[in-house]
Amino acid sequence: MDVYEAVDSRRAVRAFSDEPVRRDVLERVLSTAARAPSSGNLQPWHVYVVTGEPLAELKRRATARALSGDPGDEREYPMYPADLAPPYLDRFSAAAAQRYAALGIERDDPERPRKIAALNSGAFGAPVVLFCYLDRTMGPGQWGDAGMYLQTVMLLLRAEGLHSCPQVMWTMYRRTVSETVGADDRLVLFCGVSVGYDKAGVPPLRTGRARVTETVSFVGG
Repeated sequence: MDVYEAVDSRRAVRAFSDEPVRRDVLERVLSTAARAPSSGNLQPWHVYVVTGEPLAELKRRATARALSGDPGDEREYPMYPADLAPPYLDRFSAAAAQRYAALGIERDDPERPRKIAALNSGAFGAPVVLFCYLDRTMGPGQWGDAGMYLQTVMLLLRAEGLHSCPQVMWTMYRRTVSETVGADDRLVLFCGVSVGYDKAGVPPLRTGRARVTETVSFVGG
């Protein structure tokens, strides 16, 4: 699979099969992803790979919190700006409606928040979740580095025939995650990334993207 195919076929999968992912494949992906850009070569990320019974227990605990109406742990960083405005708000609203309608959750469903939370906390059935942390002393530049690292991870997963779904949602249950992986207070949870093979029979969903003319300006020749 070439780079263009990996980028074009990468999507946030929200229905995984229970087929296990080999450890040697994950090790190959994560060791190669270390070549991602890193300002000053700080390599500020630390990833916990959770599978098997520890992941099953984490899913159970997080889902119980979600279904109980638990609002989650206090946020350590905002998922989105409080004053999100067009065109960003328009893109967000359209994608959210498309995404959850595909999962059978309508916008006017009074149980919508709980259903969404439960699906997320179950990692959409994925057999592997990667939890990416950063040291609290790191700044915006290093958070950008972590984003480039995770994109590299997700593209390498595609090269291995795997899919993924990045989930900032896990920060809502960061204390439960930290108890599972053993992360201490010096680290802040950036996000989780669910990993696995997509579930057969589930139609793929790809949200739209803005036209290049909306997001790119060419200056010069």
